[in-house]
Amino acid sequence: MNRLEGKVTVVTGGNAGIGEAIAKRFVEEGASVVITGRRQQELDRVASVIRLNKGKVLGIAGSVTDETHVQDVVRRTLDSFGRIDALVNNAGIGEFGKRLHETDDAIWEHVFDINVTGVFRITRAVIPHMLKQKRGSIINISSIASLVGLSGSAAYTASKGALDALTRALAVEYAKDGIRCNVVNPGLIDTPMAAPLIANPDMLQPILAQYAIPRPGAPEEVANMVLYLASDESAWVTGATFPIDGGMTVYKG
Repeated sequence: MNRLEGKVTVVTGGNAGIGEAIAKRFVEEGASVVITGRRQQELDRVASVIRLNKGKVLGIAGSVTDETHVQDVVRRTLDSFGRIDALVNNAGIGEFGKRLHETDDAIWEHVFDINVTGVFRITRAVIPHMLKQKRGSIINISSIASLVGLSGSAAYTASKGALDALTRALAVEYAKDGIRCNVVNPGLIDTPMAAPLIANPDMLQPILAQYAIPRPGAPEEVANMVLYLASDESAWVTGATFPIDGGMTVYKG
């Protein structure tokens, strides 16, 4: 039997990279999936691939910074599929190359509005429906930036640290209601966001030298970990942090 048979999942930022891989993997395991993102064309591309494989998918364009969009996602998910079993908070942005004193208020607030407050908004909208069901799984996609110091990424690093802390708070707050919350912390993954870095050997090689397994990860590898956390196989797992980073956070080479 498929590991997510009959389940309904919402994946924010499901129009590319890690989010796209998660959506496709979930559908392979029997889930109905709602994907969100800011670019309708990319949502349509992902949805068309899923439908070619007989999967059930709904793409809803918008931003997690918009409360109206968030409410629309929840309403349309319930109208189309009747429930929400898992929420994957994958939508996020990076901000790299500036030290703290070079980071203005606008950059700081924009990163936090998407990476932290956006997660707060859609999770707040989904939880009442999980409470009615007395079960649910929330998976937040963070970064190794929350676990180690990365130069030139103060706003991004702080936002991911806040996301990890929010995950632990949610896990404790809703465990008795049957709702689990965990966080996945990827290292360098071969996604469109990382494409400029990966295409530049002079920039890439010093970074990979910090990894025990010296290559970028694949989005599908992250998707497999998220699948475990969304499935009933992880029924006794909540409030946990799952690095997927080729050993970067423990490597002392």
